[in-house]
Amino acid sequence: MTTYPSIDELKAQARRLRQAMAERGDDISHSTALELIAKQHGLRDWNTLSALAAKPNDGPDAPFDVGSAVRGRYLNQPFTGKVLAMSAKSGGLYKITIHFDEPVDVVEFESFSAFRQRINAQVDADGVSPRKTSNGVPHLILDI
Repeated sequence: MTTYPSIDELKAQARRLRQAMAERGDDISHSTALELIAKQHGLRDWNTLSALAAKPNDGPDAPFDVGSAVRGRYLNQPFTGKVLAMSAKSGGLYKITIHFDEPVDVVEFESFSAFRQRINAQVDADGVSPRKTSNGVPHLILDI
């Protein structure tokens, strides 16, 4: 799991960036500087960075996190992909959004196909969905 500087340090980085840009004649707002700091840390926006930085000393609750490459089986079809979003839910479950590297055909019939490339699911810390298909197989199983 990546550890981020404290929120105070990140805000100080944004102030230094603003000052350096102003010295070059390029004035930017504080919010723009915060967004640029988030991009520098490889994240999409300041809200994501500040949420991750708020708990720098916490260990990972799950062996996967936002940005993690994952693989496993979705509706019994193999996949590889990337975790786009994740949040803790009650009961030790996580709401997770995965973008598959290649679309997965989730229909077993030969007469038609239904491809999925981005899914939302719930999984436990072992990466197994509590929801199951009619034959008892979990919807999502991550190889951890």
